[in-house]
Amino acid sequence: MSMFSTGILVLTSPLHTLPFRIAPVLSSAAQLVERTLYVHLHPGLNLGSGSQPRPVFIPPVVDLSTLITSLYSNAADACGHLDVRVLLTNVRSQSTASSGTMVPNCPFPTPQLLSHSPDVVLTDFPLQDSGQSHEVTQCLQKYTGHCYVCSPRLRSVLLHPRLPRLEEKEEKRKEPEQKAKLLETHSDVVVGGTFDRLHGAHKTLLNISCLLANRRFVIGVCDQAMLKKKALKELIEPYSLRVHRLKEFLQDIKPSLQVEIVPLDDPFGVSIVDPLLQCIVVSEETRKGGEAVNKKRIENGLPALVLHEIQLLKDSHHTETEEEKISSSSLRSRLLGTLLTPPKDRSHLPPLPYVIGLTGGSGSGKSSIARQLEALGAVRIDCDKLGHEVYQPGTAAYHRVLEEFGSDILNEDKTINRRALGRKVFGNQKQLKTLTDIVWPEIAHLVRNGISQAREEGKQVCVLDAAVLLEAGWTDMVHEVWVTIIPEEEAVLRITERDGVNAGDALRRLQSQWSNAKQVEHANVLLSTLWEPEVTRKQVLKAWSLLQKRIQQNQEGQ
Repeated sequence: MSMFSTGILVLTSPLHTLPFRIAPVLSSAAQLVERTLYVHLHPGLNLGSGSQPRPVFIPPVVDLSTLITSLYSNAADACGHLDVRVLLTNVRSQSTASSGTMVPNCPFPTPQLLSHSPDVVLTDFPLQDSGQSHEVTQCLQKYTGHCYVCSPRLRSVLLHPRLPRLEEKEEKRKEPEQKAKLLETHSDVVVGGTFDRLHGAHKTLLNISCLLANRRFVIGVCDQAMLKKKALKELIEPYSLRVHRLKEFLQDIKPSLQVEIVPLDDPFGVSIVDPLLQCIVVSEETRKGGEAVNKKRIENGLPALVLHEIQLLKDSHHTETEEEKISSSSLRSRLLGTLLTPPKDRSHLPPLPYVIGLTGGSGSGKSSIARQLEALGAVRIDCDKLGHEVYQPGTAAYHRVLEEFGSDILNEDKTINRRALGRKVFGNQKQLKTLTDIVWPEIAHLVRNGISQAREEGKQVCVLDAAVLLEAGWTDMVHEVWVTIIPEEEAVLRITERDGVNAGDALRRLQSQWSNAKQVEHANVLLSTLWEPEVTRKQVLKAWSLLQKRIQQNQEGQ
């Protein structure tokens, strides 16, 4: 069967049986849907009764909260490529409006517009006999169309024949019928977080918060000051994009809520000053933060918030350097070595050798990565070494440097003392530009010669190891830009150990260079030597393998 971009999965199984069905149901759905999968819960819905069922409100019971957690956890394992969203429009604690007047028990007076228009509806509803199939699919289409705005060509698929038989397991575990326990809900609920690369753990937090909130949902989103200590913070999505994705997700799952998203510049934000808030949703990991919020609220003369704790989602795909829980930092680390942004058009360059421009700040481990790439078969062009060559006596750059900066920068053997020269230009932008205007074009000339030689020798890949690749504007000589980064504090430690300078001098050296964030803006591929050498080696191997595929695709496309 063909793949669909967006689907709605209507789950009709009773809540007590769904935990056994989630994994196979999601696996089956993932074979048909490739982008977004909305999940609509209606336990007990009968699509084969002969009459057209109508959507009704279902109560926010504790089992529903548990089910949502299980659903997102299974989704991370069974269909990690899908954007799964559990819809809560039809979940409400009572059939009375906030004013106290009775309203009809129908959550969809008009079909709800979703951010992605569904073109298939799926269900786990079991057929009593094969002759029911046409009747049930038609009923499912009408039911879904009553709830959501769908594609006019909406298809319907019954997943039940594709699922393993689980009835025996379900019967064995079936508990005696008892009244489901309702969740304690609240008028105004608050949460805080970074919400980078919205994943299953975020969605669990947001969905359960929406279950708990009857009127207003306040979300504090970490802004600049709160991101400084985050791992690979340069890869955190912009605040505006994170907010946009939150708004879209929440509008889909519970459009009736009043959502307020505010920047979080400290660990507390509005949670300690808003008198209307009643509940804060935390995890085991952030519970102490919630307790600190309540301490501040009491100091401010406000009532303490109810702390509603949710469980963390385990990440079955985590590596030894990643957290055991599903986290944004793990997702960011998995981007290392991959193609972050497509290369710019480099049709003016010969296709081979394919030239990688490798750069990074002082102490970032750039040269060690260049040597690893060289060991894999790349021709390394060391711009630091070429920089020494252009200062040699008798070269054009040598004479121009002496004319501009004087003979007092010479050693006894008439070679240029680069330390003495450095003292003249350090901190003086005009003098530094004069020097780079002399030296950089000469280095670029030698680089081009090196690339031409590699081409004559039939080499496939060149790595241009250049600390000033971006500042010098040498990106027009390379097909891709690779950047290696480490946190500033780690770079300072490495520089002081390697060069025997103090921390202040090391920091000033780093601050005279382009920042990590500015370099990452130009990166096609990002690497980091922050962890053990073996971790870096795996990044480099991944980057090299993916590069070979790109080169092959380019050759096939010509």
